[in-house]
Amino acid sequence: QFSVTEHFREAIGYPRPPPGVYFFYEFSPIKVDFTEENTSLLHFLTNICAIVGGIFTVAGIIDSFVYHGHRAIKKKMEIGKLG
Repeated sequence: QFSVTEHFREAIGYPRPPPGVYFFYEFSPIKVDFTEENTSLLHFLTNICAIVGGIFTVAGIIDSFVYHGHRAIKKKMEIGKLG
């Protein structure tokens, strides 16, 4: 979470600080608890199948775009409307 505070201070007296924009950060500590758990073989195989299925789906979508794009360009070339 971020918060912003606007503050203006006129530089009076010597030594004057150089003009500019200054950013001051205040960091808050964050604690992360990490616990390692063993998963079953069935859960592992399900994850592998999900990954393979996702790759297969994305490859099919890309193949469809290439096929239909090539077909449209070929059709335009045949009727002379490409250029």
